[in-house]
Amino acid sequence: MLQDYSVCYIGVQGYVFFRIFAENKHFKQQMLMAKELELKYGCNPNQKPARIYMKEGELPLEVLNGRPGYINFLDALNGWQLVKELKEATGMPAATSFKHVSPAGAAIGLELDETMKQIYFVGDLPLSPLANAYVRARGADRMSSYGDFIALSDVCDEETARFINREVSDGVIAPGYTEEALAILKAKRKGTYNVIQIDPEYRPAPIEHKDVFGITFEQGRNEIKLNGEELFANIPTQNKNLPDAAKRDLMIALITLKYTQSNSVCYVKDGQAIGIGAGQQSRIHCTRLAGNKADIWYLRQHPKVLNLPWVEKIRRADRDNTIDVYISDDHDDVLADGVWQQFFTEKPEVLTREEKRAWLDTLKGVSLGSDAFFPFGDNIERAHKSGVEYIAQAGGSVRDDHVIETCDKYGITMAFTGIRLFHH
Repeated sequence: MLQDYSVCYIGVQGYVFFRIFAENKHFKQQMLMAKELELKYGCNPNQKPARIYMKEGELPLEVLNGRPGYINFLDALNGWQLVKELKEATGMPAATSFKHVSPAGAAIGLELDETMKQIYFVGDLPLSPLANAYVRARGADRMSSYGDFIALSDVCDEETARFINREVSDGVIAPGYTEEALAILKAKRKGTYNVIQIDPEYRPAPIEHKDVFGITFEQGRNEIKLNGEELFANIPTQNKNLPDAAKRDLMIALITLKYTQSNSVCYVKDGQAIGIGAGQQSRIHCTRLAGNKADIWYLRQHPKVLNLPWVEKIRRADRDNTIDVYISDDHDDVLADGVWQQFFTEKPEVLTREEKRAWLDTLKGVSLGSDAFFPFGDNIERAHKSGVEYIAQAGGSVRDDHVIETCDKYGITMAFTGIRLFHH
């Protein structure tokens, strides 16, 4: 009798390829590389049929568990490209948290300090470099990362899998998994968790296609590399100081933007995105949206937030939602009598607007990337309020002089990359 095994359905032009073999009475499944993978449906349940397929050759990926959907694969493949480039640019393990074809967070595996461990609630877990990367990526915007699809640059280890196991997400893509990690992930979500393995040596064709309204678009893939010294050679501002850590963070911002729906802006600090504004029609709205997320990330480190008196065994989602409301202007929604008792053992003091502004004024050393030029200096004004000291943007606006002047007003170092990174 077959027990303890999962079957991945793969429609391959009318064939189903799978091989089940026994080893010490335990059954394993080995999925053969396929040319086509049938999906349950497309972006929405009414969009059928749905599949992913290769016109030539075999799919460079295997579904090791679960049954990923159309949007899962869009997130997985965009996320994989992002972390692969982050690893190539920095030499460090990288991770990203994707939602609806844009990253909610992205990071490299720098070690977490005690404050970071506290705001990411991982003080009780051992963390490998890869786990550090995903903890940072997930923690940047916990609200948006709820139900994310994860991409990892390196083989998923047990430490990373244990952290993934306790968070709500749809699936993960990586170049491989240790036996311990795979066992943990296969047990997640009652055995339905999506686990994809991708061939790290796969290289796509240089020309890509996309169909819209029955019309096929064709373009060369965006193969631009964002890791050279020449990237930041053109600095038109008075302040030309650009430390190595800032260059690293600006590269992280630009690579993240390369796979973020445009218009987009990304704030980065200490090797991780702390605010991403995606898909806005106006660039100032990108800057505001991403800046507000960066502010929330930093306000979570305020002593009043770190010392909130939580009730025992509060759910992670309830805790995260409560923090976001507590630090907002709607704090009474969680502090009103008869309400606060659901979350806290005693009623916390309000974090006042003055206290929040004073705390945000201590945020420094933030790097900011933009996927195209800033048309006006208002973007710089907003960025300055969130501690931005270093900027990389394409340049080329008719108002470049005003943008430079605004940077000089605050002593911000800004590089013109000459590179636009639109992604649609």
